[in-house]
Amino acid sequence: MNKNIFKIKSKKDKSKIVCLTAYSKNIASIIDKHCDIILVGDSLGSVLYNFSSTKKVSLDMMIEHSKSVRMGVKKSLMVVDMPHNTYRNPKEALKNAKKIISKTKCDAVKLEGGKKIYKMIQILVKNKIQVMGHLGVLPQSATNFKFKGRKLNERKKILEDSKLLEKAGVFSIVLECIESSLAKEVTKLLNIPSIGIGASVNCDGQVLVTDDLLGLNKISARFVKKYSNVEQQINNATLRFKKDVIKKKFPTKKHSY
Repeated sequence: MNKNIFKIKSKKDKSKIVCLTAYSKNIASIIDKHCDIILVGDSLGSVLYNFSSTKKVSLDMMIEHSKSVRMGVKKSLMVVDMPHNTYRNPKEALKNAKKIISKTKCDAVKLEGGKKIYKMIQILVKNKIQVMGHLGVLPQSATNFKFKGRKLNERKKILEDSKLLEKAGVFSIVLECIESSLAKEVTKLLNIPSIGIGASVNCDGQVLVTDDLLGLNKISARFVKKYSNVEQQINNATLRFKKDVIKKKFPTKKHSY
């Protein structure tokens, strides 16, 4: 077993898992010092490309960004999202997962869904490919982004799917936007870690989109806490540069050859 996978699994019920997204070497090299997991999320579709959904993200896009991220990751476990329509059947899933791992040197891939992808995960795991699961709101297939778990049938399905994913061999499961008591129930039910996003403190770890917590996005989702205002810092730095150029204060001799 990958030593980082073992490390993540051993944190269950002991210490919280820290997970953030990265789409480039520069960001990855900064957050790597503080993370257990770095996720190259297909969220890059909306964050970087202004796509209306993650469904437009291609395999090649994920691979190219992941290659950049890999250069910045030294200690964290690196996980890459398999994008929409790249795992419609077991054969396709295996082919594309192998391609992602061979080209990016990542540690694991992440797939969205439960019972529908059970056999795919089994095949990937059988081929020594580490898999992270994803339940709750599934951006690749969601028609609405309302939180899950208020209805009894939703709770039952998520509980059943979580056990199925564990049985199939995933090493952890992301729980996105599910009701707090359900997150607690799933976490208690599983022997593998749960990683929440909008799923309460009851999970074994937490993941956020780095650009969101830095204040680079205009997002106002309930589950996002902005820890910085990088947008304002960039604005201020750019304004100072503009003024220096106009007033001929830059470049000085110090910055010239």
